[in-house]
Amino acid sequence: MPRALLFSRVKARCGTCRLAGQPLKLQNAETAESVMAFEETAPAGTDTTFHLHYDSDELIYVLSGEFTFKIDDRVTIGGPGTCAFIPRGVAHAWKNTGAEPGRALFLYTPGGAGRMFEEARRLQRPLSSMDDREVAEFFRRFGWETVGPPPF
Repeated sequence: MPRALLFSRVKARCGTCRLAGQPLKLQNAETAESVMAFEETAPAGTDTTFHLHYDSDELIYVLSGEFTFKIDDRVTIGGPGTCAFIPRGVAHAWKNTGAEPGRALFLYTPGGAGRMFEEARRLQRPLSSMDDREVAEFFRRFGWETVGPPPF
């Protein structure tokens, strides 16, 4: 059973993860793998591939900026306060479609899909430095799959 945790004004307490170079808020080891969380600051135009997670649900809460989400075949645009819940196995992608950097809080439960961010931080190796085969293998190791290119 995970123990209760409270962190006040978490700043890079856990170092930084690259996929986005952002601080990890809660790591799997701290929560008995029940949840993993990080905050991402995404420059305008940042997007993701159309992908899914086999073993974790994902919650994305927009803190600032404007994000466009494609979840399955539904597209929604939202600003601060927008909350997207993506069940495991559902393909999705997002893009910062605003003119300014946007911030969002990402949570994975159970935390398995978030292990990818923890490992990227540990390796100090951004996905952008990997070729397509390496990215696919990295995703596979952590229960992710790319099912299409960025849809936006």
